[in-house]
Amino acid sequence: MLKLSEILVAHHDIESFDELIPLIQAVARSGERFFRMDVKPPYPDTPENWEDRLEAAFSGLLR
Repeated sequence: MLKLSEILVAHHDIESFDELIPLIQAVARSGERFFRMDVKPPYPDTPENWEDRLEAAFSGLLR
């Protein structure tokens, strides 16, 4: 199971929520089956519905 906190630590160069979406999609395409959102993304542009948006990106709804 991949955790959001692990993605954020491994990719500390990301500066916005919009940059995070394609990364989540790439992780899903690489074969990761489970994704846990254990922290809120620390970006100023993180929307209120961030969990729904990340889940949609991971599950393929935004592909």
